[in-house]
Amino acid sequence: MSKVVEISPTTRHEGHSKLVMKINDEGIVERGDWLSITPVRGVEKLALGKTMEQVPKIASRVCGICPIAHTLAATEAMEASIKCHIPKDAHLLRVILQAANRLHSIALHNILTLPDMYLPGTDTKINPFSKEEPVRSVAKRIIRLREIGQTIGAIAGGEAIHPSNPRVGGMYMNVSPRAKDKMYDLAKEGRTLAQEQSEFMIAVLRNFQRRDWAEVAGKQIPIPKNLGYHNQGYMATDAIYGSSSLDENPKWFPERYIETRPWDWYMGEVTIDFEDPTYPIGGTTKAGTKANPQMQACTGVPTYDGQPVEVGPRARLVTFKNYDEKGTVGQQIARQLEYPDTLYSIIKCLDELNPSGKVLADNIPQGDGSLGWAANEAPRGTDVHLARVKDGKLKWFEMLVPTTWNLPTCSRALTGAPWQLAEIIVRGYDPCVSCATHMIVVDEANKIVAQKLIQ
Repeated sequence: MSKVVEISPTTRHEGHSKLVMKINDEGIVERGDWLSITPVRGVEKLALGKTMEQVPKIASRVCGICPIAHTLAATEAMEASIKCHIPKDAHLLRVILQAANRLHSIALHNILTLPDMYLPGTDTKINPFSKEEPVRSVAKRIIRLREIGQTIGAIAGGEAIHPSNPRVGGMYMNVSPRAKDKMYDLAKEGRTLAQEQSEFMIAVLRNFQRRDWAEVAGKQIPIPKNLGYHNQGYMATDAIYGSSSLDENPKWFPERYIETRPWDWYMGEVTIDFEDPTYPIGGTTKAGTKANPQMQACTGVPTYDGQPVEVGPRARLVTFKNYDEKGTVGQQIARQLEYPDTLYSIIKCLDELNPSGKVLADNIPQGDGSLGWAANEAPRGTDVHLARVKDGKLKWFEMLVPTTWNLPTCSRALTGAPWQLAEIIVRGYDPCVSCATHMIVVDEANKIVAQKLIQ
């Protein structure tokens, strides 16, 4: 007989979400719903009526983890709407900024996911902040990789958190020859460190894959060989950067996208009738509590060609590099394989970059209200922004961010796993839940989502 267990909130990722799972007598998930419970940002509404130069700055504030991706996607959505092509050197600086952000993000995710893993050859879980070797050296390498990514991002983008250099029409300024040399030196250092860290992480992940069990709250939980498998599709627009409606051959098509409301997708009201007070940290939700995912989820459910799709590192490698390893470990390994690519991309762009080159378009149209879109391959996956700009001001704006795409796909990937390992599957997607939250709760007493802010 099925029982319902809830983990709320989930941990070691950005934002707030929860898992509501129907499990069988052996604790195996029969159906899982992963949903956002993060307060809405309302960015699309805040941006309406603002100038097209203001919108990317507003969009970047949806999150402090993904601001580079949102800045670039929003800027290029404005350019797509007004049909403005930017100079080559401006594009090269944007790709450098993008790759630096991905480098930093992969390193950050290593810190978040390593506590789920074990030192190879032992039953000892990895504490990334341990003073003991080899973990201490690994932690120092991760910190240095993050520093390299953030420093290159700050040089190319003006700031590494909310970049100020990108603008509609290109970039505010080029970099100096000395700054270019600084980025080059950092990238060469990072290339070696990234390869070392990629190899270390893959060894740790393969070790986890070979294990029979994982320790959760003092219990040995069996690890299924198909942990995190799903039968959904993949979506990616580029191995490194992205695509837009200005491209000669666009890689994303708005007519193939449909959004379903959460009340037509998630399970309805259920009563929690299974609890585990030992589950870290603080136990699961108490038995007798009501849950209603379809009326509590603060995101829509996007589908592409009629089905949910996974976006992110594995989707990019499946689409562009013939990668095809399923499951949570396969997804995590795909992320590590992107480590060296970020540095090679930076070095390639620096080889082409002319510090004296033009970085701002000669003509920046004001727009006639035409639809434009840009899909940025953010660290967590395809970040699609759609816009209509008329007379220099935003008339309509929508953000389809990576975790919005991944929420329904990950929900399906929970099926067949012991419920205690559900968060390991979730963390494989490196979710940024705040970015994904675009619905507002208007009935606080009953926690009912009844209005979609982006329409």
